[in-house]
Amino acid sequence: MSGFDGAAAFDGEAAFDALRRAMAENSEEPEGPARNARAEQLLAEAEKLNIPLAVIEALGHQLKVYNYSSEKAKMFVPFARLLRMWDERPEDFDEYETHSLHWVFKWMTAGMLDQPHIPLAAMEKWLGEMEHRYRLAGHSERAVRSAEYSVAAHIGDRARAERAYAAWLAADRDAMADCHACELHEQGWWQVRQGRDAEALDLWAPVLEGEFTCAHEPHAALASSLAPLLRLGRLEEARANHLRGFRLVRSMESMRGAYADHVEFCALSGNEARGLELLAERPAYFTDDGHPRSRLDFMAVVALLMDRLVELGPADRPVPGPSGRSWTAAELAAHAREEALALAARFDERNGTSHVGERARARMAQRPLVDRLPLGVRAVRTVAAPPPAPPAPVLAQEPDLPALIAEARRLSDTLQPNAVEAWAAVARAAQDVELDPRDRAEIADHEAMDRGPEGAGLFEQAAELYAQAGDPGEALAAHARAAYVRALAGEIDEALTAVAGPYDEVLALYAADGTGVRQTASVVMSRARILMRQVQEGGEGEILSEAERAVREVLALVEGRTEDDVRLAARVAEAQAMLAELAARTGDVESAAELFTWAAAGFVEAGLPWFAVEYEARLAGLLHHLGDLAGTERALRAALEHGGPHLEPVGRAQLRLQLAEVVGGRGLAEEAAEHALEAAHWADEAGEGRTLGAWARHQLGGYLVRLGRWAEAAEVLESALPDLRPETHGDGVVVQTQWWLGDCLSELGEHREAAERRLQAAEIARHWPEQHDHATLAHLAAESLGAAGLPAEADRAYARAGGLWREIGNVHGLIRSLRARAWLALRAEDGADAARELMAQAVQECEAALGDVGSDEEARARLVGELGHTHRQFGDLLARSVSEDAEDDSIRAVLEEALTQVAESIVLFASLGGDALDARTGAELAAGWLAADLSRPEEAAARARAVLAAYGSNGSPSGDDTTERDRRDADGGTEPTRRDAGDATAQARRAEAAQMLALMEEQMEEQQD
Repeated sequence: MSGFDGAAAFDGEAAFDALRRAMAENSEEPEGPARNARAEQLLAEAEKLNIPLAVIEALGHQLKVYNYSSEKAKMFVPFARLLRMWDERPEDFDEYETHSLHWVFKWMTAGMLDQPHIPLAAMEKWLGEMEHRYRLAGHSERAVRSAEYSVAAHIGDRARAERAYAAWLAADRDAMADCHACELHEQGWWQVRQGRDAEALDLWAPVLEGEFTCAHEPHAALASSLAPLLRLGRLEEARANHLRGFRLVRSMESMRGAYADHVEFCALSGNEARGLELLAERPAYFTDDGHPRSRLDFMAVVALLMDRLVELGPADRPVPGPSGRSWTAAELAAHAREEALALAARFDERNGTSHVGERARARMAQRPLVDRLPLGVRAVRTVAAPPPAPPAPVLAQEPDLPALIAEARRLSDTLQPNAVEAWAAVARAAQDVELDPRDRAEIADHEAMDRGPEGAGLFEQAAELYAQAGDPGEALAAHARAAYVRALAGEIDEALTAVAGPYDEVLALYAADGTGVRQTASVVMSRARILMRQVQEGGEGEILSEAERAVREVLALVEGRTEDDVRLAARVAEAQAMLAELAARTGDVESAAELFTWAAAGFVEAGLPWFAVEYEARLAGLLHHLGDLAGTERALRAALEHGGPHLEPVGRAQLRLQLAEVVGGRGLAEEAAEHALEAAHWADEAGEGRTLGAWARHQLGGYLVRLGRWAEAAEVLESALPDLRPETHGDGVVVQTQWWLGDCLSELGEHREAAERRLQAAEIARHWPEQHDHATLAHLAAESLGAAGLPAEADRAYARAGGLWREIGNVHGLIRSLRARAWLALRAEDGADAARELMAQAVQECEAALGDVGSDEEARARLVGELGHTHRQFGDLLARSVSEDAEDDSIRAVLEEALTQVAESIVLFASLGGDALDARTGAELAAGWLAADLSRPEEAAARARAVLAAYGSNGSPSGDDTTERDRRDADGGTEPTRRDAGDATAQARRAEAAQMLALMEEQMEEQQD
């Protein structure tokens, strides 16, 4: 029977039991109106039973589901009825319901605070009632003082709040005190109110770290910690707490206030786009009115976020809002502000203060605390509108054009990154001014550089102007640049033809002292660049040789003549980089790496580190190919450092991602995660979120998994999956992401979802030629299905995995799948025989494999260990299969059989020596307890002494210090792995053995007496 049906043919206690089961099932349903409606239906059914306690329990259930929903205002009616029943007939309440009645007094106090229509006088009266009833029941005043503090803090009576706070902490904790987690959260919240963020975080630490938990913690504390962490600059903690905490509150309808904290975090950390995603996930939060205080919190942060979006522009961008119409950011900002202030006014009117309104206005007026805090999840950058230009100053004269020209020339002569922009500023300033040909030539030259392959015509124009200015060498250089941009457009043959004339002319001019080294080098370098383009297009043989001769011509011309000329120093460095590329193309990787090193160093020494970045990135790839991981890491770090603010976002993302892979390979998962996080951020900035960004998030999720940061990893991996495509990233990446996500969800207790991810990954891996991953994923999915309470589905998945293990010849996987199926069968009604048969089959498979293993001693040892674990689990399974109502002789026979199986495992483990010490002693103890159950204390005592002897007098292993961990995979878990037999294991074994020995010696003495 899945639930309680009043029409069912039940009477009395049977009907009451069915009602209780139905209420328990309803408690496990998601928060929300459907669960509340079911609770109302169950109360109606309880009233038909004519059992007062049934009505009391149904009212308590209804009150609880109301409290954990958006319909908190409905709590007061069932509580008033419960209180009336208590006053009329307290004997109808059992111990649990008596405790519950007093416990929910606290919910009523908080509930009244949250409802502005309830007068303050009624709350004060209620506080007195609560204090009176707690005193009669013998409870501490701790919960009462906590409730008084809440009232005082809410209305802004700081002096009373401080007194109540102190009395709350001074009173004894008893059964009515809130749990540690809730108390610490509230205490920290008060510290934040007083401007003491660090103290609040210290108070919250045990909750945030999971030492104290409850139904709503650490959910609420994680949310509350976000703004304090941002204010203190503890950004990594804020990021982690947002990802962890949002995952916890996402599905909990009753946590609108905590949800609002996450929206606020997005508005304050430059993650406005994610804030919009959060609003879109919970449209009902805009209108649910059962809990006005959390609605006030939510609408205030909506206003905060919308104001930020309006500021960034455009104000008419569409945003998610209350259903029934479309909204722009500006419209929703006004609506949310109006709603928040109206709600605050209702509270202030009730309270007789302005405190709530002041806090709401302050919350909506906050400014961002950081420009952008990368989260690792995909988000589109909200582009800021350009700031309004300040009013132009009234100048007595026109802008100083000569100064602009001088600065632009200085920047271009020293190859600064913003030289092109400086000449563009000159062009704008000189629109109505007659410039000399030289100035106009440089303007055209730099505009051509800015246009790339489309700048050939402007280069030719610049050449004519240089010639008019009396600089034939620079005119030839401009002609050569025009030829080179044609090569960039793919017209390589035409470019070679075009550069031939300027090349011959400049060499003749240079020989006649008609131009300088700089101009000549520019032409020679342009020709070398064109030839290198020909090489890059697939040129071989003579083309390679001709390109090398051209590059060496540059070096012969320039080397030794650079002096303080930055341009000439750059020619030398670029030529060395060209030689490096040629060496790499001929397979001389070592020489290529050396030349790229020289090239990068040359740019850095010339004061042009941003030019070194490309070659340091190339160098990193070559060094990685050579296996020089330390050199690879140095090159990547140098590239990031030298690129500085001049690096394009996509380049920054690529370098960060490469560095993440290198340091991750060295085991530095935490640093690798930081680089992958930055890579994801910059990929998003570059508009590559669905390609490079998805790969970065995949990598980031993997590093977070390695660090055991399961909730963060799950958020990141879930964000990556929609963008990972087999045709773009490879199906192996998709499978690995699903695999990692399944691991995360399993660790987080979301077993059904973990099974879905693992099965999805298995379906892809099913088509791979090598089937080990397919088998492993099927096995893991079976584990998750079993943990999710789906035994039939788990058995099918284990059977599928077992078939795959058999096909690929992995006997260990096959045996473990059989054992797991045996344990699943034992859980079923009348499943003992099937369980026994499956475990026996596992023994047979293992013994058959041992017979075929041949002379491979390592494989034999592994199979002996596997057989030992199988016998051990067989014994455990038999012992657990005993029915309590079976005949004594039957019970004894099964226990004897179980002991035989465990004894066999001891023999097998002993044959492996010290490598199986823990497994052997665990089996010895299990055999001892079975012997004790069979009333053979002498045998049990001998087993205990064997364990004590095995570890020696000081608790250290007497054999090898590495052991097989003894672990039952009753839930279908993976097999034990080797680990150090530390003191903890040895001491635990010795303690259990000592306990067993003492008990058995006492029994033997009693028998003798």
